[in-house]
Amino acid sequence: MSELAADPSLWEVMAADPATPIDPATLRLVISDQRLASRALLYPWLRSCSRLIVTVIVAGKRLCPVSFSAHVTMDRMCLWFLRRFVAPDAVYLLIRHFIIETNLLNFCLRNTGVTGAAEVSLRPVSLAGLGNGAVIEHDLNVYRTLLAIGNSGAVRQATAAGLDFGMLAVPDIDPQRQFRRLLNLDIQTALCLMNIPFAFCLTAEQYRRAVHSMRLDASLLGIIAAVTGDSTFLAWAPGAAGAVRVDSNADVPAMVYAHAVRCEYVHARLSRLAGDAAAGEYLVTSEYRLDCGSCCRRRAGQPAGSAHGQGVA
Repeated sequence: MSELAADPSLWEVMAADPATPIDPATLRLVISDQRLASRALLYPWLRSCSRLIVTVIVAGKRLCPVSFSAHVTMDRMCLWFLRRFVAPDAVYLLIRHFIIETNLLNFCLRNTGVTGAAEVSLRPVSLAGLGNGAVIEHDLNVYRTLLAIGNSGAVRQATAAGLDFGMLAVPDIDPQRQFRRLLNLDIQTALCLMNIPFAFCLTAEQYRRAVHSMRLDASLLGIIAAVTGDSTFLAWAPGAAGAVRVDSNADVPAMVYAHAVRCEYVHARLSRLAGDAAAGEYLVTSEYRLDCGSCCRRRAGQPAGSAHGQGVA
């Protein structure tokens, strides 16, 4: 029997925690990113300053009678900032998130039986792929996926053999390490700074929609739990009421970070289920049915006013 470590560091425990379902290589990058000097020295100050500046920008845009946006400018500023001021590993994690979320959306589309909806194709593998409106498209893809699934009817559990995990592969990513960085900012500090041009270059409505897209994680996790029959996904869902509560006055960088970590949890769990299914060891302990909207509930024989969400089949 091995002896317990006398004085383990929080980083050691974070790396070894058996309840943290993240790909080990990715987890090492997350830990390394949080240990950068900027995370301890700059982030606590910039977090408050960024939120104050963004609040003023959003309030000013709502009061301004003329709505304007500058998407191309936003893309150029962010790409330049990422190349010159953000650590390569943080850039890698940011690009990876775009791929991970696309994989999750396509898992939902393929396994809910949606017909006629094109799969999400946003899978950047380098910094250049984050240009051309990728940030806006990233958010819109969540809305398009939920709309397509919601209009398709009730979401039911698939059999283990019927689940399609073929979209979960992550391609090689190039964070462009060859560019000389003037600073090596961690991802959370970078998000605080990037949120300012996002708020300024998007219309007030576009910014609110982007913020709200992260609250829709609860909806996506409900769908994934329904089709897999695995209630583990529900444990990672943010507050369910968030999906119907619109509020852009929030700590957006912290929301983005939590959203990205949540997506990593879900992706790692699905990858594990894919391995279990391939080995014939997929075990479903619960069965869920997620009804989409009152019209679907009526088709299922439930009263139109019944609670939206899960029903045990």
